Amino acid sequence: MKLSASDLRKLFDLSGKVAVVTGASGMLGAEIALALASCGSDIVAAGRNLEKLHSTSDKIRNLGRKVHEVKVDVTSEQDVSNLASEALREFGWIDILVACAGANILKPAGDYPAADFDRLMKINALGTFLTNREVGKKMIEQKHGKIINVSSVRGAYATSANAVGYSASKAAVNMITKQLACEWARHNVTVNAIAPAMVASGMHTASPDGELLQLDPRVLEGIAKRTPMKRLARPSDVVGPVIFLASEASDFITGQIIYIDGGATAWAA
Repeated sequence: MKLSASDLRKLFDLSGKVAVVTGASGMLGAEIALALASCGSDIVAAGRNLEKLHSTSDKIRNLGRKVHEVKVDVTSEQDVSNLASEALREFGWIDILVACAGANILKPAGDYPAADFDRLMKINALGTFLTNREVGKKMIEQKHGKIINVSSVRGAYATSANAVGYSASKAAVNMITKQLACEWARHNVTVNAIAPAMVASGMHTASPDGELLQLDPRVLEGIAKRTPMKRLARPSDVVGPVIFLASEASDFITGQIIYIDGGATAWAA
């Protein structure tokens, strides 16, 4: 079937959609929320920092979209349940979930405290699962939905960057994504993940889920040199795949991990 130009544009149009974005108080989560709003979606912006949420929400309103803010700790079952319920009360349905809340702790494996490892597994892995579970239940009831988890290249290959806790938690995010995709495909709910490399914006550098990191410029230069495209990822590199996975253009894609890494994982393989 030949698609017209109008049909093709409609594939990526999110007008009338409602998107829940966790981690929206972080750099990358805010960029994703704004990109979804720019494509027509109303937004439920969820995060831990209300001041930063307010700033993102103002920008979304300036785009002419509706936005509802929710303070949430993604490791709390009650908080995440309340998030899903508030989204439904405010808008009536949920079309899209972007699970972008995350954290990173960099320490040598031999000195890595069990408490730090446990914290990353709770925020990155458990938090992703709880958010997927609670929003996913609503999507199953309405018989449609798009879930996009934020993973990392660190979930695919090892590194010397003292990231044992982070890498393990993101590998867990990948398997949560694949498992839920298989379980929920029959309900017309797709579950995919994006896996960016290090994201740079202005003077800041962030982990793939948007948490700002303090890294030696020489380390960043080394990462760029080891990347086939010879640079770090930018927020603009990430939002395009999110829009694709949130749109009708990806209706037959589920259980996939999309690497946004300038070829790093291909090189590592």
